[in-house]
Amino acid sequence: MSHSARLADYRAALTTPAMRGPVIASLLARLPIAMVGLSLLLYVQRQTGSYATASLVSASALVGVAAGSVVQGRLMDRLGPTKPLLVTIGVFAAFVTASVLATESHAAIPVLVALAFGVGSTEPMVGSASRALWTRTVPPGSTRMAGYAYEAISMEVFFILGPGLSGVLIAAPWAGTGVVVGAACMVAGGLWFALTPTVRSLRPTGHETRGSAILGALASPGMRTVALAALGFGVTIGFVEVAVPAAATNAGHTGMGGLLLSLWSISSVIFGVLYGMRPWPRQMHLRLPVLLAGFSLLILLLAVPSTLLGLGAALLVVGTLITPQSTSHSAAIEQVAPAGTATEAFGWVITAVTVGLAIGQSISGQLVDHVGTSAAFVASAVAGLIIASLVWVSRRTIKAGIPATTPAKSDVELVGR
Repeated sequence: MSHSARLADYRAALTTPAMRGPVIASLLARLPIAMVGLSLLLYVQRQTGSYATASLVSASALVGVAAGSVVQGRLMDRLGPTKPLLVTIGVFAAFVTASVLATESHAAIPVLVALAFGVGSTEPMVGSASRALWTRTVPPGSTRMAGYAYEAISMEVFFILGPGLSGVLIAAPWAGTGVVVGAACMVAGGLWFALTPTVRSLRPTGHETRGSAILGALASPGMRTVALAALGFGVTIGFVEVAVPAAATNAGHTGMGGLLLSLWSISSVIFGVLYGMRPWPRQMHLRLPVLLAGFSLLILLLAVPSTLLGLGAALLVVGTLITPQSTSHSAAIEQVAPAGTATEAFGWVITAVTVGLAIGQSISGQLVDHVGTSAAFVASAVAGLIIASLVWVSRRTIKAGIPATTPAKSDVELVGR
């Protein structure tokens, strides 16, 4: 997995005939990925007047995403993406509707929390299906690597746009506008993606998967190492996502928090394209721990500035190693995921990142309240370095990959190609 991606490879990937429809549809489906949860939080807070209640609802939705991504991935590996996505989209729409009605009627907190979990767990995992689709439509090499890089870069763009759209729509006459608009985009994009000819042509082949019936993709030691690296990625980011807005609030500019976080996403996108052309380290089993350790060390820079201007400059530097990690997680899956578990494997990465975000955010909140923002940044770096060390110790599981006598392939494959 040492292939690099040139600009021509990005063009080749995005103009692959079989991927044109799914790429456009997935853009609409994933645009609100960083928008629905935040819009739900802002909506509940506006209706209840309580950040505590809104935070519980948001956390429940996050846990739901972590659980649902793996289940959906496993079903798509076994049945093909179309049927699971269509069913999930229908249930998701029902949960969103129920959540809005419950919020409007000032339902009890446990009801709001339970419905939020349902919303999160049924968010259509178009991202996992889209990333797994590259392995079925593009042969191994630099063009496929460009496809993985595109997935990571586009997600960063959505994480830039999502919070901004939520902030704009919360000012609409009805506070739930952002939730409904975001959900509508997910439903429309998800249906479009699921019904594209390429996705519909994926069907079970009858081959047995190599994943454990219980562990699935995690039956592979290398996959567990990739998930650990994704967990560390999520933990470090979780710390920062709480500490940066807190620093802005402490400086008397609460509204600057979201803008500051957008800065590291901007540098992530720009550097991500350049990194894809010449990834380093070349060997994947070294790349995962080195990138996480480098990212953690760069986060220490955030503890130095005493002004928001300095913090913004530091975030631009730190953000350069975000997309390279996301791209590497996607590329590593191809090397370590058991046969027939590609979509589920992407789901495990999403779950690991999501759980890491929840851990980092919860600890960071305590540190910000009782110690200070600098302590949260330092703790983020320390946590990342510890997990990077564990990934380093397990690096040979990535190098070993999946023992097989035949090339690993999914339980579903394109027909008529």
